[in-house]
Amino acid sequence: MAPFATPPIRPFAIELDRSALTLRPEGPVLTRRLSDLAGLFLDTAAWRAAVEDGDPVVYTVSSSPVPESPAELPQSITTIRPGDVGGELNFTKGHIHPRPEGEIYLGLDGEGGLLMFDGTDHVFLELSRDRVGYIPPGWAHRSINTGEADYSFLAVYPGGAGHDYGWVLEHGFGARVYAGSAGPELRPFGHPRPEPAPR
Repeated sequence: MAPFATPPIRPFAIELDRSALTLRPEGPVLTRRLSDLAGLFLDTAAWRAAVEDGDPVVYTVSSSPVPESPAELPQSITTIRPGDVGGELNFTKGHIHPRPEGEIYLGLDGEGGLLMFDGTDHVFLELSRDRVGYIPPGWAHRSINTGEADYSFLAVYPGGAGHDYGWVLEHGFGARVYAGSAGPELRPFGHPRPEPAPR
């Protein structure tokens, strides 16, 4: 076994099932509901009302068995459902890698985009089937469904980079994405108003 390998991982093939939008062999599956995105949408009243009205699933992440450990390259397929909260299009929580590493996303189905922010500048890339988005080291990133059907993409990322979701709550993304008449519309970020303290 090569010295960089992490037992028990050995070379193996991973199948991309384009009809089911899953990876085989399968690894963990993560489901995020609207309630899991607390403090992220600008319109907190609309977010609260939608949570109380059924708390819909916003996205799922289906991973391969490759572990999130240093030197490995895990893969996952994320599927974001269409919709919005107060006009702001459905998105993933978004994160930055505590250990700066690059990452790639490959559009599989539907229409979406990749919003990136380095703390000063933001960039939005529209992604669709077979288009690759590159995330450089040091850029926070979030995916958005900009269409009317499910949006799915494949991510390949460094297993030891980590996921800092708190950074996003503190720094935001520089912009928010809404549906516009000519496509996705970026608006100034703004921070949600804090939830009132319980009495």
